Amino acid sequence: MNDRRRFLAQAALSAGALAIPRGWASDPSDPRADAGARVVSTWDFGVGANQAAWKHLSTGASALDAVEQGARWAESELCNPTVGRCGNPDRDGVLTLDASIMDGDGRCGAVAAIEDIDHPISVARLVMEKTPHVMLVGEGAQQFAMAQGFRKRRLLTPEAEQAWREWRARAEYQPQINAERSVRPGNKDNHDTLGMLAIDRNGRLAGACTTSGMAWKMHGRVGDSPIVGAGLYVDNEVGAATASGVGEEMIRNAASFLVVELMRQGRAPADACREAIERVVRKRPEASKSLQVCFLALNRHGEVGAFALHAGFEYAVCDAKKQDVLHASGSIYGGGA
Repeated sequence: MNDRRRFLAQAALSAGALAIPRGWASDPSDPRADAGARVVSTWDFGVGANQAAWKHLSTGASALDAVEQGARWAESELCNPTVGRCGNPDRDGVLTLDASIMDGDGRCGAVAAIEDIDHPISVARLVMEKTPHVMLVGEGAQQFAMAQGFRKRRLLTPEAEQAWREWRARAEYQPQINAERSVRPGNKDNHDTLGMLAIDRNGRLAGACTTSGMAWKMHGRVGDSPIVGAGLYVDNEVGAATASGVGEEMIRNAASFLVVELMRQGRAPADACREAIERVVRKRPEASKSLQVCFLALNRHGEVGAFALHAGFEYAVCDAKKQDVLHASGSIYGGGA
């Protein structure tokens, strides 16, 4: 059993057997709605990220502190090929990281294409709190991080470098969306950004998103994760949304902002996610058949919903009552999970 599977198994044992229900508080009358603090995150490895966040959220910490800590766990402890220090590099063999963080009052910060810095999510928070800007990129982001006390160190692992060398030896050197891989672009096997949303005891919302981006991308490519409104959006008056999958589709549709605005109009979280997915399909129907796009939403009452372009999207939910890994309520291609 590899380290990731071993961790998930241990997490399941510590939290009781992980149930996989079809939905979570999709009905406002559900007793789990308005239950207080809650944290949700994308994919099954969100279990570990949620646990790291819950250590803070359960003691009364802010949602903002909680999502930062959950994202930091993913960046340093997870060792996943699409998040943090174990991420796969771009087509030139360079590992670049992206992250964003946002609270429900509209404060936000982001870094993109940052190299050799352990915790881009924490750099993003400092951009939010210590500069007049929202986003810093590349060498400027690295320079700012080092000025704030972060140390520069090589993050590319031998395993990720070897994977890149093997890809380079067999693939055409072209800027295609993971066309050289045998699995669908944006699914959990090759592109699983950590997006995390939380609501604290005081009803304040926050979100975080962190990734190493698409494997073998063109050098300089930035996806949706650090772009506020695309990969992440939070509004205390309504709710929060985050995305995973091929980031170009989220950018084209201002997708996370769209999900929040649909909730503002009265949609339940899952319905808002589905309508946003339908928008993606209407704009690019042929492309939508061969890539994955996933949305996860949390409204101000603590209700959670998710939807995906293709079946297989999972997300993790944690609150004072239980911890679950759930399947998205459905998908455009492939039906319900």
